Amino acid sequence: MTRLFNDNMQFYGYRRPDGRVGVRNHVLILPTITCATQTAQRVTELVSGTVTFIHQHGCAQVGDDYDQTFRTYAGMGKNPNVYGVIVLGLGCETHQANSVAADIAMTNKPVEVVSIQENGGTLQTIAEVAKIATKMVQDASMVPKELCDFNELIVGTECGGSDACSGLSANPAVGKTSDLLVEQGGTAILAETTELIGAEHLLAQRAADDKVAKKAYEIIDAMENRSIQMGVDIRTGNPSPGNIEGGLSSLEEKSLGASTKSGTSRLEEIVDYAKIPKKKGLVWMDTPGHDIEQLTGMVAGGAQIVLFTSGRGTPTGSPIAPVIKISTNTPMFERMSENMDLDAGQIVTGEETVDEVGERIIKEIQHVANGKLTKSEILKQHDFGIWRIGPTF
Repeated sequence: MTRLFNDNMQFYGYRRPDGRVGVRNHVLILPTITCATQTAQRVTELVSGTVTFIHQHGCAQVGDDYDQTFRTYAGMGKNPNVYGVIVLGLGCETHQANSVAADIAMTNKPVEVVSIQENGGTLQTIAEVAKIATKMVQDASMVPKELCDFNELIVGTECGGSDACSGLSANPAVGKTSDLLVEQGGTAILAETTELIGAEHLLAQRAADDKVAKKAYEIIDAMENRSIQMGVDIRTGNPSPGNIEGGLSSLEEKSLGASTKSGTSRLEEIVDYAKIPKKKGLVWMDTPGHDIEQLTGMVAGGAQIVLFTSGRGTPTGSPIAPVIKISTNTPMFERMSENMDLDAGQIVTGEETVDEVGERIIKEIQHVANGKLTKSEILKQHDFGIWRIGPTF
């Protein structure tokens, strides 16, 4: 088989002050409280080159739940796809805009803080943020691209709306892509702890050391215990209605298919939700199975691009990271072509092998890293959601 790329894959990216490389050059309007999200949205409607997201977080949070939300906010701002950030707060919330901005500023990228209360209300705040954003977008437009190697990339992987073809086509193809990325010195993130229940032993066998192997079992146990505390044994439950209709009969069946996204590489480390990996190679991020929450966690953890497989179809996207959506079967790809980017259904029909589709996906990663827009970017599908781990007080 002829390989689709040279041994050393490269792309043109934006070098940031902290040394990391972005594949996009966004100015992020980051609302630290739900009360500020509509104001942020108004600014993005006025100023081209800015992005934001709607959420319901930022106040009445304590302990680990506060820390995780703070880490996610800051991680979104720190992501190398972001040139600069305007942190927008109300003024009286738990997650203070100044604290979030100070954490992001450790990357040495441009960061500004605006408070709705201090600016006298919504209209004056919109005007102030738009003024700052206009200058920041203009500065961002002057940043030149430079040639970068694939070892600069962190690529997240996830699956949603699985079907009977997921474990046969798109997921193992992404696993091949993951292996190719690791060979290039890059980092592939495996997420969805909920959807690895029943397959944890397979990942533990590939762990870099006993500590990583032990943690693989620990986070699976923790995920199961959370459901037991709510009176549910997650192992006895079936997948979602869409998964069942797609042909999956059990959680373990879905997990065995989902785990193939990890390929065959050694599992280097396991990181908490929204934390930046310290090691290159295959990394497992502890996330829930909820599509938007796991996507947000990986992007906050530094992923510049995300691969999303689906057997049912999905419009899912991110405000700052391009999401390449890959269908498991051709009929769905043709039906939802306005949302899906690549089709892995040819594996099922025998027209292509898993390796061939895996190489096609990594070539698409190169195209997207160089600036090709994904369907979710074109449609401005800016999804965001944080994995909450505590009650709201």
